Amino acid sequence: MRSRSQFQSHKKSTLLPVVCAAAFFSLLLFGIQSSFFSGRINRKIDLGKEKVQVSDLSPQELRSLADFQTSVQQCVANRGLGLTAHLVDLCKLTLKFPEGTNSTWYNEQFKVFEPLEYHYDICDAILLWEQYRNMTTVLTREYLDARPDGWLDYAAKRIAQLGADKCYNQTLCEEHLNVLLPAKPPFHPRQFRTCAVVGNSGDLLKTEFGKEIDRHDAVIRDNEAPVNEKYAKYVGLKRDFRLVVRGAARNMIKILKGSDDEVLIIKSVTHKDFNDMIKSIPNPVYLFQGIVLRRGAKGTGMKSIELALSMCDIVDIYGFTVDPGYTEWTRYFSTPRKGHNPLQGRAYYQLLECLGVIRIHSPMRAKRKQDWSDVPSREMINRAHAAALHFKRGPDGQLGQFGSCKVWGNVDPDDSGPISGSSDMSDVRKHSNYSKWETMPFKSIRKEAQDHFKQMEGVSMYKIDGNKLDDLVCVRHSVNFKG
Repeated sequence: MRSRSQFQSHKKSTLLPVVCAAAFFSLLLFGIQSSFFSGRINRKIDLGKEKVQVSDLSPQELRSLADFQTSVQQCVANRGLGLTAHLVDLCKLTLKFPEGTNSTWYNEQFKVFEPLEYHYDICDAILLWEQYRNMTTVLTREYLDARPDGWLDYAAKRIAQLGADKCYNQTLCEEHLNVLLPAKPPFHPRQFRTCAVVGNSGDLLKTEFGKEIDRHDAVIRDNEAPVNEKYAKYVGLKRDFRLVVRGAARNMIKILKGSDDEVLIIKSVTHKDFNDMIKSIPNPVYLFQGIVLRRGAKGTGMKSIELALSMCDIVDIYGFTVDPGYTEWTRYFSTPRKGHNPLQGRAYYQLLECLGVIRIHSPMRAKRKQDWSDVPSREMINRAHAAALHFKRGPDGQLGQFGSCKVWGNVDPDDSGPISGSSDMSDVRKHSNYSKWETMPFKSIRKEAQDHFKQMEGVSMYKIDGNKLDDLVCVRHSVNFKG
């Protein structure tokens, strides 16, 4: 029989090759992973507009973006109902629909069916949508006053049938806009905790979301969508805001019947006929401070999300037919419409959900537990936002919350300006509470909105037109925060 020392010696000699092999394999695996990781985050990305190289970011910033991108990828896998996210580099990814998805939208211009994959830059996306959380999205007098070309050039673009491409006669332009032009923002970031944005999809008839929608602090609807007992169990009865295009604005009296307090926000331009109608109704009416951004989803529904995000902490969307099982565009209250490109829109909405911008509610999810734990946390989003800000804007990203303010204006605290309206309004409008939003005391708004306003040092931010993330008009209010 071998001695104990002989046995231990033999055991060591047997284990040594195994340990060495395991160590070599571990080093090899680590090298492969490191090579892949450094290939993703340390090389220069030549996108033609980045302010710094990827290698100029700190290790913490690199890790924040890499972790965020991985989290977005996993969120799409969990929530996309067939969609998958494929990583390209530190910022870019491709969303793909399952092979065989029915692509029903035909592009007449290029003679092709809609593709099944779409490319996005999530660094740009997170910067854009986090910016919306701090913005004003209603056109105001202070914006036109602060913007250098505000009255001469921009105001003219918001007035139909002006007869001129510029407001050479500012008095005339004011007559067109005063009836729906508040002096300062009537709505504030964080003003509501939860908001429901209700689209018009026929899929709404598949699930009874009505009571759930009505439990939100504010509900935003689009265009001619009816709100009545017939559809109550599907879309609810609560009505706080309605964003309308030019054609729907012509029918606003019919649309708003039975809802005197519902705020109407016109998406495009005002018009003499609109103004005459506005003067006869008690509802608040404003112009959307719209911008043109080339994104995967367009239309009134997307603008409604922009509006909601500028006022609400949590944005839930209903009736947007975002899931891959959808094959045609229908409306819950009328015959089907053609002309929409549903696949790209659904992909972009899914991306927004996994960026923490919106929460999607759909018939295909109605029986699933709505667990949002697989959406990136607010802390992860904040870290990724800071890293993307440095990467995309270079030194400008280190200038704090006002780094994008290219134009500044100031409001005299003793001159708050007139509320929207005109001298020839009807008695119905004059004696209604249409001005309640514009005259609301600071102390009466939600505490989170007050805290945010103080954090922003009383500054309201407006986006200048165009596809840039930069260039904001910022107006500082000298406000008594106790008033």
